Parts: sequence; structure tokens; C-alpha cells
Amino acid sequence: MNQKLRVGIIGGGQLGMMLLQEADLNAATYTVLEASEDCPSKPYCQNFIKGSLNDAQAIRNLAAVSDVITWEIEHIDVDTLVELEKEGKTIIPKPLILKMIQDKGAQKTFFTENNIPTAAFDLIDAADIQSLDFSRYPQEKIVVKTRTGGYDGKGVSICLKQDLQQGNVPFEGPILVEEFVEDVLELAVIVAVDQNGNHTSFPSIEMYFNEKSNLVEFLFSPAKVNETVEAKSREIAEQVITAFQTPGLFAVELFLTHEGQILVNEIAPRPHNSGHHTIEGCVTSQFAQLNRILLNKPLGDTSLKQPSAMINLVGPENFVGTYELDNLNYWNNQKDVFIHMYGKTESRPNRKLGHVTVIADNFEKLLERAEFVKEEMKVIPS
Repeated sequence: MNQKLRVGIIGGGQLGMMLLQEADLNAATYTVLEASEDCPSKPYCQNFIKGSLNDAQAIRNLAAVSDVITWEIEHIDVDTLVELEKEGKTIIPKPLILKMIQDKGAQKTFFTENNIPTAAFDLIDAADIQSLDFSRYPQEKIVVKTRTGGYDGKGVSICLKQDLQQGNVPFEGPILVEEFVEDVLELAVIVAVDQNGNHTSFPSIEMYFNEKSNLVEFLFSPAKVNETVEAKSREIAEQVITAFQTPGLFAVELFLTHEGQILVNEIAPRPHNSGHHTIEGCVTSQFAQLNRILLNKPLGDTSLKQPSAMINLVGPENFVGTYELDNLNYWNNQKDVFIHMYGKTESRPNRKLGHVTVIADNFEKLLERAEFVKEEMKVIPS
């Protein structure tokens, strides 16, 4: 009898939870490292290590009981992973890719060095902002991002050029200054690369963000784009991930401009919010695909089974505390609505509590039904 592969996951959030829900328990056992035992992943893993994701010894403890390691969050001690890889540990994706992606400036530089189309940018210290050549930025608005530490819309600010010229910067230290591309359609493409270098991508995803929280609140696939844009989006996404030269699952976030230009915005080296619809919508979900990669199995079929939409369920602005979904019995009886709650005990404003997938036979019906769910499904105090 073949011994089961031991998979280690750094991070115990909802992405780890959904990876574990798609686990092949006949082939592998899973250990999660997370600081809090009250995390979404703990009920689904076979082993649990309590520890900080930035604690070198905790990561080494995970490595000691794992044949292959992955992560579900970027803000971790990547230097220890680099050391472990040099010592012979299999880590997917390669930790040097994570180290680069942790720094938005290094990520943008990688794009330009590999001829990946991206918006114009400068790397500068916030204190030196007034020395910037503002003539490179024709719009009244300019995007400013912290180079490290940002997540879920945090560390990103859309600023007025005149404010920056006067030295008013929302962040300190090294920043990325980026051209504000107006009225873009935001797309994502999930790309999978197996351990032999074979790659495939999922159909493009059209995303809409909450203006206040900057979180994805609604998306659907296939995107409402023509065949040329669809093919080009997937080609560019696969081009940039192929340049990484590592196995793994990646979400490539794209801008489609009015002129039809496709620009790469950012990349997540893990399962991503933009791919949650794949659980019900695709033959192989993004989570099942990552399991295949970790277990060194052939990549699965990424095609859509039917048009799919996803709505994020986040904590309302007006309360903190325990919560429930209003009218849950009604929603559970809907055959085209699939609720995924993450098991978080407390609601906080804009905290991701779950998501809901909607499927339909055709695109028009999907958008109509998804709009209804978005308006009517409510998180309320319990």
C-alpha cells in the first residue's frame, strides 16, 4: 500500500478550508499551520500546528511533518521557505516567486522585464514624492500603493495628482506610484501549472468591486468579452505565469481598457476570491486543481459547466458580533444558489464571512438571478 503524501498548508483561513474540502484523503493527509485554533480550516485538516505564520520555527515544525508545502495567504515568513527549499523541501509555488509578489514594486518590475503589458509606474519613497516626474501621469488621479503589507484593498489609495504634488501621501516608506487607468473592465484569469510545467487556464472572470472597501463584491464567468479578448486575456495570463517557472495555482488580475488593451494589474500566487465560482461552475474547481498540482497529478478540465456568478458575503457596516443569514431556509431550498459560509464566529464591517454561487442555463438568466440574490441575501445579527 502506497504511503499517503503529507501536505502542509501555511494559513488556516477560508482558502485553506476550501482546499481541504476538495482534498483527496485517499492520497494525502493535511496539516495546517495557523495562529488561531478558531480558524475556518481546523475542522477539515488531519493535523493542526498552532503558531504564527511569521515564526520561522513554526514553519520548520510544519515542514518536518510535510512532504510538500503550500500557502493560502501571502503575508508569511518567506525567507524560511527559501531556506527550506534549498534544504530539499518541495514548496509550491517556489518561495522566491512569493518573495517577489510580496513586493508590489518587484512584481511590476518583473512585468516590464518580461514584456508583460502593465500600467505605467514609478517606485519611490513617500518622502520623495515631490521629486516625481508628474508629466508621466496624464490623469487627475494617480494610484498609490504600499510596496509591502497590503491586502484585501488595504494599502491602496486613489489620490489626486495635486495632493501628491504638494507632498500629501497616504502612506510612508517605499511606495508604488501607478497610472490611473480610467473606466477599465476588471478581469481575472486563474492559471494552473503542474509539476512538469504543463499549464492551463480557466475561462475569464469579470469582477466588480465595492467602492468603499475595494473588495470584490460580485463576479461572473464567462466575462462579457468577445472571443479575441478572451483568447488574449488567457494568453497574457499564461505568459506571465510561464515566466515564473514554477508549479502552482495563480490568479492574474487584468485591466481591459476602452482601447481594447489588456494590462496585468497584480497576481495572487494561490487560490483567489475571483475563482470561488469554479466550485460549482467548472468541471474542476480551482481548489481541486491545486490539490492535483500538490499531489503531482495531471491537471483537470477547467471548462465551465454553466454560466456562474459569485457574490461575497461580508459583514455589514452597522454591527459587530454574532450573525446569521436572514431567511436561510428559503435560500437553502433554491436549486441554483450555493451558500459557502467560512465558519467565522464574529461579523465585523466588510469582513469576508462567506460567498454564494449562482448558476443558470444562460447568461441573461444568470445576471438577473444573481442581482436578485445580491439584493435580497442579508447578513443580520443573531
